[in-house]
Amino acid sequence: MADEMDRMWEDFGFGHRLPSPLSRESADFWAPQIDAYQKNDELTIRADLPGLKREDVSVEITDDSVTIHGERKRESEHEHEGVYRSERSYGSFYRVVPLPEGAIAEQAKATFRDGVLEITMPAPPASKGRKLEITEGTSKK
Repeated sequence: MADEMDRMWEDFGFGHRLPSPLSRESADFWAPQIDAYQKNDELTIRADLPGLKREDVSVEITDDSVTIHGERKRESEHEHEGVYRSERSYGSFYRVVPLPEGAIAEQAKATFRDGVLEITMPAPPASKGRKLEITEGTSKK
């Protein structure tokens, strides 16, 4: 019986599986991909926000973090062999990116182009670390 139901949904163009409420494809749970990197004395944070407009996104900045939040709204309409299907999904997102010590949040700038939000700000040069040698431990008896 389950196979017959799957075939019926496929015939209507709905596919054979509906997304699980816990899957990342669910509109209720969506977290945009974020890249954060520092090159020389500039910190850059990029968030991929496909399908969103600048008005759908809000950015707040403090001395120690950048908060990106907004809402994604998606609507689709399909008609296939006389069957009309309309879907609407909405989902909020909220991401906090910690800032390194010394980042100058007051001089941050944000741009939005082709679904990518880019935030840049001056930051002190990254401190150079050193590689530690790992030695074999001895067991104490």
